[in-house]
Amino acid sequence: MPVSEPAIIGLGMTEMSLLPGGTAQDLAHRALAAAVRDAGLALGDIDGLLVGSSQGVRPDRLGVALARRGGLGDLVLLEHVEMKGVTTAVMIQNAVLAVRAGLARTVACVFGDAPLRPGGSAGTTYAHSGGHEGVRGLERVSGVLGSVPTYALAAARFLEITGGSEEDLCAVALSCRAWATRSPDAVMREPLTREDYFAARIVAEPLRVLDCARPVNGAVAVIVGDPAVPAGAHPPVHVRGMAQRHPARRRRAPHESWFEPAGESADGSTAGALDRALAMAGRKRDDLDAIELYDPFSIVTLSLLETYGFCGQGEAGALVRSGATAPGGTLPMNTGGGQLSGFYLQGMTPLAEAIVQLRGHGGDRQVADASTVLVTGIGGRVDHHAFLVLDREAA
Repeated sequence: MPVSEPAIIGLGMTEMSLLPGGTAQDLAHRALAAAVRDAGLALGDIDGLLVGSSQGVRPDRLGVALARRGGLGDLVLLEHVEMKGVTTAVMIQNAVLAVRAGLARTVACVFGDAPLRPGGSAGTTYAHSGGHEGVRGLERVSGVLGSVPTYALAAARFLEITGGSEEDLCAVALSCRAWATRSPDAVMREPLTREDYFAARIVAEPLRVLDCARPVNGAVAVIVGDPAVPAGAHPPVHVRGMAQRHPARRRRAPHESWFEPAGESADGSTAGALDRALAMAGRKRDDLDAIELYDPFSIVTLSLLETYGFCGQGEAGALVRSGATAPGGTLPMNTGGGQLSGFYLQGMTPLAEAIVQLRGHGGDRQVADASTVLVTGIGGRVDHHAFLVLDREAA
């Protein structure tokens, strides 16, 4: 029989490390066990498992073997989900739908990654993902390895057509760091100044190292189930709205291949997909208390603020420079430091922080009276979008 409307009832996180150590499997096992404890459950209560892995860690990436190694018993739902950066949002959506339909009672959603290895860097690990054929092969022989050079091209194009500057990128990095200084989970907690930003090493012009996400060895797990059974120690987080959009851009003229011009929402646009998620939740943009945005690069933040309809074309830089997204601002965003200063575990980064905020456990970074939070995910080169509207109140 279907349970009452499912919610997120458990959260487990490992330490986020900038040093090599641990496998994705081991880290995921620890996060899963922590999430089960957090929900007031036992491993035997879990009858569904959705596992997400990083595309860039091929030899030991996380898979469905976690069910056996994690000590789970008989499962009625087991799946490896890989949708790049939208994987986490897709896992939550699938878990909610499965529990709602009675296909499972309690589903664990787990993501673990361990790109930092002795003698190498996370960038080296990720640069080997994606294959060597077609356009990707052409990029590789041209020296375009990994995501940084391609997002640098996107940054240059975005700043050109919007009239923006590197000051806009700097403002994003400063906003994230201001939040991270308040978060014990963040790996980059030292205060950051404008002078520090412009003194930082350029990786691929115009992106500096501070414009890029900080990969970690770590894992996060969440439990989706009946919020009434058992009565957990933490308030449930309700999934009020969900939506996806996959533009499948062809990257050729006459259309922009990286982003959509800001404008009025339409059913066929990415802003329209967000509208659908908000409508499902009975909310509007102005009702959001915080936004946890998928931000692998500072340019993505600027682009998505416009694409998602939070400001007009060419206005994102001014919005962030005004302090709106920083602590004390009118549009709190990436309140744990995001992926730039918090930690990069793909879509689990924004989801985990949203849960912390809605539980009221943010400490010095807590957004006052936060009751509705938007979580977003992107995949590939902004080829995929997913949205979750989370609320601390039941529908």
